Amino acid sequence: MFELGKLTATCGVSKAMEQDERFSYDVVDAIRRFITGDWGDVVKEDAQKNAFALENGLRIVGAYPTVRGKIWIITEADRSATTVLFPSEY
Repeated sequence: MFELGKLTATCGVSKAMEQDERFSYDVVDAIRRFITGDWGDVVKEDAQKNAFALENGLRIVGAYPTVRGKIWIITEADRSATTVLFPSEY
């Protein structure tokens, strides 16, 4: 649906992926959902903002449950980068 740009993860997510294979699968699944327009566990207003963002070149945000708690996926407005992070790392 849109370009991810450079895909990165924060230190916390990277370390958790190294330690927990199930979490790694959850992250990959969340990214798959994100790029197809499934924004995960966001409120209706945030889903509407993402729809607007797709058409107008703004930041896109998704939120997904994992075995290690919720993760966020954020694609920058210019589509240069996408970051996977824990909400506590924002």
